[in-house]
Amino acid sequence: MDTKLEFDVLVIGGGPGGYIAAIRASQLGKKVGLVERERMGGVCLNKGCIPTKAMLKAAHSLHEVANMSEFGIEVELKKSDMSVAVKRASGISDKISKGVDFLMKKNKIQVISGEAKFLSPQEVEVTLAGKKQSIIAKNFIIATGAKYRTFPGLEHDGKRIIGAWEAVKWTEKPKSVGIIGAGAIGVEFAYFWNAFGVEVKIFEMQDRILPLEDDDSSKEIEKAYQKYGIKMQFGVKNLTAKNKGDSVEIQFEDKGATKKENFDLCLLAVGMIGNVDQIGLEKANIKVDKNFISVNEFYQTSSPHIYAIGDVAGAPLLAHAASHEGVVAAEHLSQKNPHAIDKMSIPACTYCWPEVASVGYTERALKEKGMEYSVGKIPFFSNGKAMASNEREGFIKVMLGKYGELLGAHIVGANATELIHEYVLMRTMEGIDDEIFASIHPHPTMGEFLAEAVLAARGRALNY
Repeated sequence: MDTKLEFDVLVIGGGPGGYIAAIRASQLGKKVGLVERERMGGVCLNKGCIPTKAMLKAAHSLHEVANMSEFGIEVELKKSDMSVAVKRASGISDKISKGVDFLMKKNKIQVISGEAKFLSPQEVEVTLAGKKQSIIAKNFIIATGAKYRTFPGLEHDGKRIIGAWEAVKWTEKPKSVGIIGAGAIGVEFAYFWNAFGVEVKIFEMQDRILPLEDDDSSKEIEKAYQKYGIKMQFGVKNLTAKNKGDSVEIQFEDKGATKKENFDLCLLAVGMIGNVDQIGLEKANIKVDKNFISVNEFYQTSSPHIYAIGDVAGAPLLAHAASHEGVVAAEHLSQKNPHAIDKMSIPACTYCWPEVASVGYTERALKEKGMEYSVGKIPFFSNGKAMASNEREGFIKVMLGKYGELLGAHIVGANATELIHEYVLMRTMEGIDDEIFASIHPHPTMGEFLAEAVLAARGRALNY
């Protein structure tokens, strides 16, 4: 074993939580090391958020080409090549990963390649190709991410039964795909494959697509997917997927009857669990609950000098949440007294078409809690910019409390994932409706309906 390395802060994992935490700790004057076993950027950059968005852009471009005649432009689609879209996405990830490497050098963060495992609450051992390196640190930030959740009968084999990480690199176009799980991952890949001419069917145990979103958002996406020809089966039970060699057999129970369907490929999108195994958490006295590390509001574990952020620390399993948690952890261990994160103010985004974005409560949740609220909902088909751009699908919906506070906001439509920012800021700053009324929104924009929806919740809509 080499001479022990020593740091003020050692970050374990170089994903969007880990590398941001490392940068913030370095900015605060700490000597920082970071351990990464694969490539900088983690799942999000290399086989998640970034490559899938590149692929979805290709899918949406196909839809745009199909509708060019409405603009007086006659075009002929000669060919669509799914493999080119997938390879382009991979290339974009490569370029951005190199950018993260540069950020590590810029911020004087020492990157150590290998797998880290705690030997004690103060020491980890990093192993790479049989060689071991011992590292001591005053503080640790665990950012090891998550891995596929599996169930009996629903196990990945990487051949015909795959997860998102394989799907994002799957260049061979299948004839048909069965997708198990109608959350963001399942819905996004359904949109991509369908655009390239693949027969797609989604299976979901809940009674709607995107079950964590507001019911109105789910209905809007279901309507769009029906138009695209994507098949959906909700309320199914006892799902299993079996590789039959030349196909995958998906078996399920529907209204008491057992049914079977065959597909070229099966995508399992049934959730994730934290990477908590084989990193020596027990040696560091770190508590784990239901496959995730237990943390407090500042992301301290049961060993206060050790923090855990991102997917390994539990829901919401979102890259932007992980990054912000990394900042909070770095600032807290540096005694900077950061504000605790309000998880209800973390936005959720799904990059299908139309896009879906939300922050705060669903209307369903408000009813369950018995909370007083008023609703404002404005469809984009009454928005001038949306009409001019041929982006009429969707709506903006808000729920306000009795004092004008934003309880929840839901956007379905073009650029929904960009438009949600104003509502996130409104919740974070504890804004009220009067402040939105007093803010002049430019016209013509889709964003002006952010104010219009709030006006509608107060019975003051001016353009609908």
